[in-house]
Amino acid sequence: MTSGEDSNFVSRVLNFWNSLQHPYTPVSANSSRTPRTPRTPRTPRTPYGTQGSPRTPRSQSFNNRYDVALEEIKRYEDFTTIDWVQDAIHERSRMNVLRSAAIENRSSWNTWLRLSYEAGQAWIVVSIVGAIIGLNAALIDIITEWLSDIKSGYCKKSWWLNQKFCCWEIEGEDGSCELWHDWSQYYIINWFFYVVFATLFAAVCAFMIRTFAPYAAGSGISEIKCILAGFVMKGFLGSRTLLLKSICLPLAIASGLNVGKEGPSVHTAACVGNVVSRLFGKFKRNKAKMREILSASCAAGVAVAFGSPIGGVLFSFEEMSSNFPMKTLWRSFFCALVATVVLQGMNPFRTGKLVMFQVTYDREWHFFEIIFFIILGIFGGLYGALVIKYNIKMQSFRKKYLKDYGVAEVTVLAFITALIGYFNIFMKMDMTETLGILFQECESKIHDFENLCKTSQMFRMACLLLIAAILRTGFVIISYGTKVPAGIFIPSMAVGATFGRFLGICVKALIDSYPTFPLFATCKPDVTCVTPGMYAFLGAAAALGGVMHLTVCVVVIMFELTGALTYILPTMITLMVTKTVGDLFGKGGIADQLIKLNGFPFLDKEEYSFGVPVATVMRKDLTVMTASGLKLDEVDQILSETNFQGFPVVQNKKNMILLGYIGRIELKYAIDKAKRVCGTSNGAHCFFNPEHSNFSDSDNNGGSSSNFIDFGPFIDQTPITVHPKLPLETVMDLFKKMGPRVILIEDAGKLVGLTTVKDVLKYIAKKEAKGGENGVDIELNNNNFDNSNNLRRHIIGENDV
Repeated sequence: MTSGEDSNFVSRVLNFWNSLQHPYTPVSANSSRTPRTPRTPRTPRTPYGTQGSPRTPRSQSFNNRYDVALEEIKRYEDFTTIDWVQDAIHERSRMNVLRSAAIENRSSWNTWLRLSYEAGQAWIVVSIVGAIIGLNAALIDIITEWLSDIKSGYCKKSWWLNQKFCCWEIEGEDGSCELWHDWSQYYIINWFFYVVFATLFAAVCAFMIRTFAPYAAGSGISEIKCILAGFVMKGFLGSRTLLLKSICLPLAIASGLNVGKEGPSVHTAACVGNVVSRLFGKFKRNKAKMREILSASCAAGVAVAFGSPIGGVLFSFEEMSSNFPMKTLWRSFFCALVATVVLQGMNPFRTGKLVMFQVTYDREWHFFEIIFFIILGIFGGLYGALVIKYNIKMQSFRKKYLKDYGVAEVTVLAFITALIGYFNIFMKMDMTETLGILFQECESKIHDFENLCKTSQMFRMACLLLIAAILRTGFVIISYGTKVPAGIFIPSMAVGATFGRFLGICVKALIDSYPTFPLFATCKPDVTCVTPGMYAFLGAAAALGGVMHLTVCVVVIMFELTGALTYILPTMITLMVTKTVGDLFGKGGIADQLIKLNGFPFLDKEEYSFGVPVATVMRKDLTVMTASGLKLDEVDQILSETNFQGFPVVQNKKNMILLGYIGRIELKYAIDKAKRVCGTSNGAHCFFNPEHSNFSDSDNNGGSSSNFIDFGPFIDQTPITVHPKLPLETVMDLFKKMGPRVILIEDAGKLVGLTTVKDVLKYIAKKEAKGGENGVDIELNNNNFDNSNNLRRHIIGENDV
């Protein structure tokens, strides 16, 4: 296409954009309207002037410039909420322009290529994102293994190899390897090196996070849930966060801290999705479309962490995304598939498996074992309630007293963990490796680790496992939330696996001692009746389900880990019991509780029954813009004295007839342009009438001069409005399903109030504080919902603001 043809194409696109606009009937001062149900947003009207009115070339040029300028100013500020309704309107309008241009140029190859690229752009993005996520996960796994093994020794032949690769196929029956050299022959010196390396890794990790990328600390799942719901946190998914979290995650895991990689893997995957999609204009300009890629990225992050592509998709659906349409489901599945294929191709463990603890069970289970499955389920529910309650208390204590000592806290904690954990073999090893050992059947071909399967060592192993479960639970409570990349999935699974294996050994000992007991009548003589590794597997699922309050995706993840359908029913039974017990102590997993603690504006998926109208929570003392009568200095004063993201527009403060809604960004843009281009004075008159632009001649530069400024073109005439008697539950559904930034409350056409997600959350917090529904002490400051600086302090600490 030549430059002239391209210019004609752009001209036709802009002309079609203007032809899409429709004028609305103005609202008269004496009009009265009946109470309305929420209105479906309509296509924006013509930015300036009215359709059918004669336009001079200069005024037409202004409209074109306005369209481009309005697109440029549609940038969401940090710690604000995106308006899904407006983003959807803009996306539909953009697609209509492209379709119209395609109809006019249907015979052009360039047009066909543009439309094909537009249709396949999302699939291109998720393919690139999935490939990068898989590659990044493989590198993290390889580096983590090497750092974890370097604490105990090094490879004589090649120092850059970890113990498994150094001893590949030359390991003795007892697990010994001549090529692997321990730091010393003396136990105490090896202990010293272990503690020093663990402390050093943790200190370096915390220092790098604190200095270069504070957002890389923690798990990130709570914040990403809010981002997917529409909350804007600039920098949280940036390239610096991606780089530092990918570098520091292996250090944090290798330090021996009771933190995992699964939560941070979701965060790094979301960072990849954000960084890559911003290279494509379709997603960079539209925050709502960006969320579709982020949902797919989260699915891929779980897929590579567990080697579970289907489980990753279900995790994104069940835990992460509040809005999950069918197209997002397919893109998430494809992104997880690509990431898993790349990880499989990288083969970081050189086993052909996607995770270190992938095992296969082939022994049938017995019905009497349901009793012990229920015990594991009860344990999972109690473990989740305990960790959630006391970790929230620890987080509050950390924010209050340790916010300036993040590096020192991590260093001391890693030192204590290594000092104590070295003497228990199930705490000394990397948690992923521990899971792989505990999941194994005793009849498997691997060597008997530390005599775990020997009958004579049952009591010793049971004691070590129980002590490890208790100590690790305490360390998980303290460690989760420190200023390092820290997940809770694998630590919880390690706790559940150690307790499950302990229970499995006890059941096995019970059957060996009382083989004729009627309960064990189905056991065949001279054949192993129970599989302790299966109990470890179910315990891991129970602990994970208990702390995250997840069911379906955990079943699928554990199924994909084992590759066996035999234990699907036991897993479902265990997790249902876990879910039931967990709900007795409060709704929502630890991610949801941290959202409440940090004061993020997020409505969860739980169903509420309040029995009150929306008027109960609406704001009545409103700051509004009147159609006329305001001067520019008064508008500037309102902007400087408030931090509202928009203002209702009324005819006048006496009758409060609602005319529309204008955003803060659009308002500031119009003022800056008027002052810069027209030299508008501070005493200029301001007009906010969206239906009548009385100053639209070609000599006033688009509705502004030194004496007046017209904000009419920037006003949204179709904000979502409801009657004050509408039930609050219905308003919550509107926020969840449509995602508006604000809902205006009007009665017979008169504005009586407005409400936001923050107002609803304040009401829920007060109600739960009185009723104690959650059973978890949440220190909730209402100012957290309004003050972006408080939100930033909650995330990165006072000194990082």
